[in-house]
Amino acid sequence: MKFNLKGTEYIELIKLLKLLHFAQSGGHAKIMVEDGEVKLNGEVEHRKRAKLRNGDVIEILGEKIFIEE
Repeated sequence: MKFNLKGTEYIELIKLLKLLHFAQSGGHAKIMVEDGEVKLNGEVEHRKRAKLRNGDVIEILGEKIFIEE
C-alpha cells in the first residue's frame, strides 16, 4: 500500500494509523504503538508522534505502507 504525503513534509505515525483505518481512534493508535505492533523501516517504533517522511516504510498487521511524496 502506498501513502502520498500530498505536498506536506511529514505525517505523524498515530495520525497515519487513524487515517488508514488501522486504528479506530487516536487512543487505539497510541496503544498499538506502545504495544510494539508497528515497525518503521524494519525496527519496532515506540514513538507515537514519529514523523514519517518520503521513503519510510511502515509495517502493521501484516501490511506494508510506503510513504511517498
